[in-house]
Amino acid sequence: MNRINWRKEMLSTISSLQGRPRLLLHVCCAPCSSGCLEELCAHFDVTCFYYNPNISPAEEYVHRGKELFRLVHEMPLEGSPDVVIADYDPETFYRIARGLEDVPEGGVRCEKCYRLRLEKTAQKAKKDGYAFFTTTLSISPLKNADKLNTIGGELASQYGVPYLYSDFKKADGYLRSIRMSETYGLYRQDYCGCVYSRLEAAKRKDTSAS
Repeated sequence: MNRINWRKEMLSTISSLQGRPRLLLHVCCAPCSSGCLEELCAHFDVTCFYYNPNISPAEEYVHRGKELFRLVHEMPLEGSPDVVIADYDPETFYRIARGLEDVPEGGVRCEKCYRLRLEKTAQKAKKDGYAFFTTTLSISPLKNADKLNTIGGELASQYGVPYLYSDFKKADGYLRSIRMSETYGLYRQDYCGCVYSRLEAAKRKDTSAS
């Protein structure tokens, strides 16, 4: 079975654009946003939507949001993208994670988390009249671009707003985000965001130290 080249899909969509359509970009953190914004702001009027009820604790949520604000204001981006910080609502995440607390990172719990965040983004895109929506999540080597794009396509059909298929880690996108994080001195967390991924990260550290 041939895998879909999601980056090629994105570039094909971009090549057919007329003007600069409005794009609602779900963002997970400033480091992941850096390379995505550099590419997307050349073609879209972007609004960054920071909605991540999975992040724990609350202080981490606030800190990542502030770093996103700082990055957007310091980077020389076309179109001066906006930033929308959603209210912190961790109980929404804990509801969808119930019963899946011990599932390894990258499994069903993560898929539900993808859908939770992308559906909120799709709902906002529809409500506020955006031409497209997408997410920065695919820039991470730990995130499954096939699953993200499948969910995005399903939500596009459900809400009537096109999803911009993408795999931002390709074409050295992830490496570019690391370099840009160093350039802007961005805070880079060592876990995805939720309490379960934080515990897994701590276990990995303990194992490597022993």
